[in-house]
Order: sequence, then structure tokens, then C-alpha cells
Amino acid sequence: MSTFHNSTSLSSLTFILTGVPGLEASHTWISIPFFCLYITALSGNGMILFVIITEPSLHEPMYYFLSMLSTTDLGLCISTLVTMLRIFWFNAREISFNACMAQMFFIHLFTIMESSVLLAMAFDRFVAISNPLRYTTILTNARITQIVVAIVSIAIVILIPLILLLRRLSFCHSHVLQHSYCFHPDVMKLSCSDTKINSAFGLTATILVAGVDSTLILLSYVLIIRSILNIASPEERKKTFSTCISHMTAVAIFYIPLTSLSFVHRFGKKAPTYLPTLISNISLLIPPVMNPIVYSVKTKEIRKALLKNFCPKIF
Repeated sequence: MSTFHNSTSLSSLTFILTGVPGLEASHTWISIPFFCLYITALSGNGMILFVIITEPSLHEPMYYFLSMLSTTDLGLCISTLVTMLRIFWFNAREISFNACMAQMFFIHLFTIMESSVLLAMAFDRFVAISNPLRYTTILTNARITQIVVAIVSIAIVILIPLILLLRRLSFCHSHVLQHSYCFHPDVMKLSCSDTKINSAFGLTATILVAGVDSTLILLSYVLIIRSILNIASPEERKKTFSTCISHMTAVAIFYIPLTSLSFVHRFGKKAPTYLPTLISNISLLIPPVMNPIVYSVKTKEIRKALLKNFCPKIF
């Protein structure tokens, strides 16, 4: 097999994406639920963004953060939609190196951003519960803008070295990726160069993002619960805690699939070959699909705004 050295143009390198191993004959049928999930995610997050932009009563910090969550979910969907459906519908599995790097960048960008947005939303709930009188003075529009800029900047600063480190590698032997999209560990495994630096940087990035964010989210909820327990009225405590339910669900929806995917890759060696691929495809779609549903059902203001805009006869 020929080896692609650094001296060779990486633009000539082509990877082969994988659909669902062993179930290629059923790709058309498998595409139907995935297509429905994409439509649900795109329309649901689109509606959330629309009502937050058009409804003046939702122009508050909590809903600004929710609009950021919907934006990252839309970006995550769009990043994988084309390659996944191309495989299922047309068996078009080839992707160039540069296109693969671009897709990888945006998948990881929106994943990192979603983790950071969930942390920002936890901070928002902490401020709203522990210091409600100063809520709007602490989370001003200027401060929210600074948070958004910081989230995007941190994600880009982490990802640029990750991409540059991949570009220095040589690729040989198999060019077949294990997913329907380009994923950093998946691409790195195909290299015949020394990938210790890439592995170390990838692990560090994961710890810095998911590890630090999840720890700070947990700490925020410890402080939130302590603030709630200081409220004298049981009814008021219940009402206050209910404002966190949607966010807690969104955190679980984001982290549980990622953790499950990690366990399947590490300990599911004897599992059917199609199982890790199906789980990896679904894990990226669960948050974009479920977040709009959770916030529409659990948040009265969002539900009222949706009904007002899309079912005006009710009002």
C-alpha cells in the first residue's frame, strides 16, 4: 500500500466513511429514522431560536443562553447531516482530507461549545436562585456577549492545534474510518506516524473541556441546592428547583450519550460491529433532538411563545 508522506499533497488523500457495518443492504430503511431525527432537530431548534428572537418577553439572560444552546445544536446537526445521509441514500462514502478536517473541526467545535454553554446556563441558574435581586445587573447584555466570545474563542484555540497536529501525520494502509463522519481519534488511528503527541493533546483537550465543565456544573448545583435549602417555604423551594429541571435534563442528555459511546468503544469489543457505529451516530443527534422538546415541555414561557406564534387561534 502506498504511504502519504508530508511531501505529498494532503488534498489527494481520500478517506472512506462507514455506514452501518453488516447492515449495508438496509441503509435505505435505516436512513428513515435518521432523516426524521434530523428534521425534528432542525425544526425544533429553529423554532426555539425564532420565538426567542421575535418574542420581547424572552429577551432575558436565561433565554439568550438557551438560544446559544439551540445554535450549537443546529451546527452539530448540519455538520454531520450531509455525509451521513449521502452514505445511507447513495453509498457515497469518499471524503477528501480537507473536507474531513473541516467536518471534524465543526463537529468538535460545536461539541465543545455545547459543553461550555451548559456550564454558562448552570452559572445563570446559580445567579438567578442565589442572588435574584442582582440577576439582571450581574448578567448584563455586555457580560453575556463576553461569555459568548470566550466560549467560541476557547473552542477555536483548542481545535486549531488539534487540526495542525493531524496535518503533520503520514497516512498509510487502510483509509477506512469507523464512523459516518470524521472524528479525531478515528482519523488519528489511521496514521502510520507516531501519534503520541496527538493522543496526549486530544486527552488533555477532553479533560480541559468535558472534565472541567462537568465538574463546575456539578459544583454549581451543589451551591444551587444549598441556596434552595435556605428557602423557608417548602412550596417556594419546589418552585425554585423546578426552574433547574430543564437544564439538568439537558446536561444529562449531553453527557450520558458521550459516556456511553466511550464505554462501548473501550469495552464493547465483543459487541456486533454495527453497535458502536449506530450509537455514535445517535449520540450526536440525541441532544439536538431532545433539547427543544425538553425546553418546550418544561418551560412555560417557551411553550406559551410557541403556541402564540404557531397556534395564534388559541390566544
